[in-house]
Amino acid sequence: MKDMRKRLFMAIVVACLLLVGCTEKKEPVVVVDSSTVPEEKDSTIYGVCGDGTSMNSIQLVTGQGDTLIFMKDVEALEDPVKGGMAVGDNLALMPGKRVDGEDMVQNVINLTSLLGKWTSIDKNFEIKDDGAVASSASAESNQWHSWKIFNGKLLLGRDTFNVYELTADSLYLENDKGIFTYKRQY
Repeated sequence: MKDMRKRLFMAIVVACLLLVGCTEKKEPVVVVDSSTVPEEKDSTIYGVCGDGTSMNSIQLVTGQGDTLIFMKDVEALEDPVKGGMAVGDNLALMPGKRVDGEDMVQNVINLTSLLGKWTSIDKNFEIKDDGAVASSASAESNQWHSWKIFNGKLLLGRDTFNVYELTADSLYLENDKGIFTYKRQY
């Protein structure tokens, strides 16, 4: 009797599986030609601050050895350089539109100034020079593990920020949720 119940149970299970398998609608497979999907390119230019940098211009020496000169807008209300500049600092420069034949700078992030340990009420992290972010708060939600600059913006994990302000001891990051303030931890 026990063996018969077992076989009957198995028969019912198989019948249910067949019924579900036959009535399930399959979605058509859509193949996307990746050559037609435009990829966004990083327009940021990376290099080292050259000794030809002045109050109104930035000399950038790229990794390929090219020396580029970009003018700052002298009438701009805000300095486009975040984190200051010194000869030899690593910079990420977002070029702007040409004005009167001159290459202009839209914004600059001093990567040398960006590196280091930062802390706030709910975050405690270190931006490292290898693209990694180390966090010492294990209970922190949405931990960042990597960073990069892309089109003049700072990407921390999946979050994208404008560098609103960067000084020797403060970092202000802005996105659609507001401005986030961090203090350098020594």
